[in-house]
Amino acid sequence: MFDSYNRRINYLRISVTDRCNLRCTYCMPAEGITLMRHADILSFEEIMEVVDSALLLGIDKIRITGGEPLVRKGIVDLVQMIASRPGVQDLGLTTNGQLLEKFALPLKEAGLHRVNVSLDTMDTEKYSQITRGGEIGNVLKGIEASVSAGLSPVKINCVIAKSPSEPDAMEVAEYGQKMGLQVRFIRQMDLEKGEFYVVDGGSGGDCSTCNRLRLTANGMVKPCLFNDLEYNIREHGAHKALQLALGNKPSCGTINRHGEFYNIGG
Repeated sequence: MFDSYNRRINYLRISVTDRCNLRCTYCMPAEGITLMRHADILSFEEIMEVVDSALLLGIDKIRITGGEPLVRKGIVDLVQMIASRPGVQDLGLTTNGQLLEKFALPLKEAGLHRVNVSLDTMDTEKYSQITRGGEIGNVLKGIEASVSAGLSPVKINCVIAKSPSEPDAMEVAEYGQKMGLQVRFIRQMDLEKGEFYVVDGGSGGDCSTCNRLRLTANGMVKPCLFNDLEYNIREHGAHKALQLALGNKPSCGTINRHGEFYNIGG
């Protein structure tokens, strides 16, 4: 399917939860966040209604995000449900890696193709500071487990202040090269100010080629991360909400005052 600017839209990012087992400084405020009510978070059945409608409209690539998707109870079952649908050609998941060692093989066996893992530094103490308590060892074990399980590609998402030449970024790049992984450098962004950049090593942030829609954990289909537009699947139905998002996808992002990275899925 194509939007009004003749961009092929074939990619759906699904946030399955706003919960996370880390508190990264660039993602969440120190005082914490107000979590969605459990009743507001989409059930697997509701998510699959969106997936089925999206496939009918031409989506063939799906990524599961959060929050942290691996804290969602039954996540392996959801992956299996999505992977079983004809038409899903590319199924990925983005994770902070804290639980990945446990889940890598079950996710692969359920039908997951690829995984992106967040890793912003190779320094143990600095990693703990950035994530407010995370264990870098868990991430490295999770990456190794993903490679062993046959997930491919395994990519690293490295958040940077300005440049991939920053010392921490260069150490992550060196680690990625050693492990045979793809590394993507993502500049810190600001939804409310509309500050966003093209991902170094990826396609995100390039409005001219944007191919994605987003489903939030509470059922909003968003045509653009940096835009306030959103369409409630519980109000419009899955198919209509997707069509509205497609028909109103802007030429380029501006600002977003209705969400944060932790509940939209980045």
